[in-house]
Amino acid sequence: MILTVTLNTALDVTYTVDALVPHASHRVGEVSERPGGKGLNVARVLGALGHDTVVTGFAGGATGDVLRGLLAPLPPRDALVPVAGNTRRTLAITDRSTGDTTQLNEPGPQVSAAEWVALLRTYEELITAADAVALCGSLPPGVHVGAYAELVRIARAASVPVLLDTSGEPLRRGIAARPDLVKPNADELAQLTGFREPLRAARDARRRGAHAVIASLGPEGVLADTPEGTWRAAPPAPVRGNPTGAGDSAVAGLLSALAEGLDWPQRLARAVALSTATVLAPVAGEFDATAYAELLPRVSVKSVGAAA
Repeated sequence: MILTVTLNTALDVTYTVDALVPHASHRVGEVSERPGGKGLNVARVLGALGHDTVVTGFAGGATGDVLRGLLAPLPPRDALVPVAGNTRRTLAITDRSTGDTTQLNEPGPQVSAAEWVALLRTYEELITAADAVALCGSLPPGVHVGAYAELVRIARAASVPVLLDTSGEPLRRGIAARPDLVKPNADELAQLTGFREPLRAARDARRRGAHAVIASLGPEGVLADTPEGTWRAAPPAPVRGNPTGAGDSAVAGLLSALAEGLDWPQRLARAVALSTATVLAPVAGEFDATAYAELLPRVSVKSVGAAA
């Protein structure tokens, strides 16, 4: 079983318009709603790949009820912890004329100390049966900034491989707890380390405690710096579409390949193919299965030198 943790779950709403024009009224052509937040997106992709997955985190209020109702028929098992506050919404507005997407994200509900303790109890119970765990996304108000570091330490004590995908101070503190893998994007990595050059930044992040670093380079793919080697992986060509959830699909690719015992080049090829196929999907947080199958053998994975 693979466990994903989404402390700040969301109801992802996607609007499609013919053309997005500032200061104008728009007629929405299509509306879709999906259970979201980074870890839920990861879990949905893992389920589509055939992996047994459990999701935990927080959900509450009327929006949380909608989210859990949408989650119920899907492969990930629901172990979300209820909170008194209302789960946030994210709104993606897709412009048909350009293929671009504008994203609006709410902050999330206030989480009490008692609700955090309830989450810890659930997490400690689930981690004993997990083959790997992904800790994903932002922290909702009320959750202390060292929360991910605490969850990393619990996973490490249970000898469960842990992937951390967050940003800012939660990433800085989480890396110090020595996760097996972190997956920042280039901007998050630069903010953490002060280095804009991705390889230098990735190696600095490893010195701070991460066992391996996978840096997302957007449409250019990923850079991986690991104890076994350093690679760049890139799709055959850039694509345009809705990037919501693309990084989460990359996390799912890395975790699924880890669980299947694949080597690093195979893990990276899967991550990039899934990420690119997610950009091509019409709905946030899903991937185009046909595009994924076509892309996977065409992803370029090249060694860029020995690991430091």
